[in-house]
Amino acid sequence: MTDDTGTGITDGDRVNAPKFNVDRSEYNDKLAGWFANQFEGRDDVTVTDLDIPVSTGFSNETVMFTVNWTEGGSSHSERFVGRIEPADGGMFPIQTPACTVSSELQHRIMTAVAEHSTAPIPPLLPYEADTSIMGRPFYAMGFVEGVIPPDHPRYSQEGFLIDEATPEDRRRMNVSGLTAMAAIHAIDWKAAGLQWLDMSGTGEPTMTHQLDLYRAFAESELDGRDHPVMDATLDWLVENDPNDERIGLSWGDARHGNIIWQDYEAAAILDWEACALSPTEADIGWWLMFDRMTFDDIDVERMEGFPTREEMIAIYEEASGNEVRNAHYWEVFAAMRFAVIFIRLGDRLVASGLIPDEMNPAVGNMVTESLSKLLGIDNPTPNKLGR
Repeated sequence: MTDDTGTGITDGDRVNAPKFNVDRSEYNDKLAGWFANQFEGRDDVTVTDLDIPVSTGFSNETVMFTVNWTEGGSSHSERFVGRIEPADGGMFPIQTPACTVSSELQHRIMTAVAEHSTAPIPPLLPYEADTSIMGRPFYAMGFVEGVIPPDHPRYSQEGFLIDEATPEDRRRMNVSGLTAMAAIHAIDWKAAGLQWLDMSGTGEPTMTHQLDLYRAFAESELDGRDHPVMDATLDWLVENDPNDERIGLSWGDARHGNIIWQDYEAAAILDWEACALSPTEADIGWWLMFDRMTFDDIDVERMEGFPTREEMIAIYEEASGNEVRNAHYWEVFAAMRFAVIFIRLGDRLVASGLIPDEMNPAVGNMVTESLSKLLGIDNPTPNKLGR
């Protein structure tokens, strides 16, 4: 999950915040040493062109770099991406004890998806649990060329989808992304050995497990603060649970901005820290929630060729062979999850020095506003960021 979704925090804000003024001068040598140990026969290993996006840090620290080496008398060079465990943990609630380390969870689930589906996953190097190397657990993967639609400003307002894409491109992009999602949902989670992700511990995970998890997480993160929209939403979700028996692997953060695109085709699925065993329609709800926030909630006209929400559902149904039975419920569930995550995100924005405490959007934010509109209830907690 990208850190600045919906916050409007700029790169300048981040550069000046204390959290992001961290000495990373040793990263080159540490990564070079790690790579040298991973591959026998590679000599003179160096790391160059190290780049750390300013927007990194709350979900995982992302590091892009080039590894250079000699082998068999020839010089070689390859680009990689590293994902380092955040010092204060991941953003999403922990599904099971096996999911405690976010970077390990992501590496483990991507390995399984690569082995058991056609969904595109970046080439993975081994997971590294030894904290003596980078100070925290991490993993590295091959760099995948392509483009990613921006969150701020939204891709519906600016960027390649506006300036370069044809109507046919935009439709192909959505078909490809939803088809990749369907491929994830087609995984037989038991055959893929994902029992370690099963909250029930009995082989029978249900929606109730997810709702209990998010309620407990919300209460813990709120730490006594009132969140009336959250309270009403959680009660509504319990009362209206469709008891969908189609449990499978949910990607958890299914949206355009978590896919690398090549010629408007999905080339790599990213950001897996929110994965879970749940009704797989949860991913459709998350996809639709971000679509609503990208167009409807900011009064932006849908681009020509960009499928409507109803068309997106139909594309997914055709690709998966599964009927989407209650899209509204799953969008409410998605918005609830995002609102819960905003509690932790808001508090971390304050702790990092990016915003003052009086502007903390932990409760009052655009996601809470959107959630109240979805349920048709009052929202006494206005958006603190005013965006």
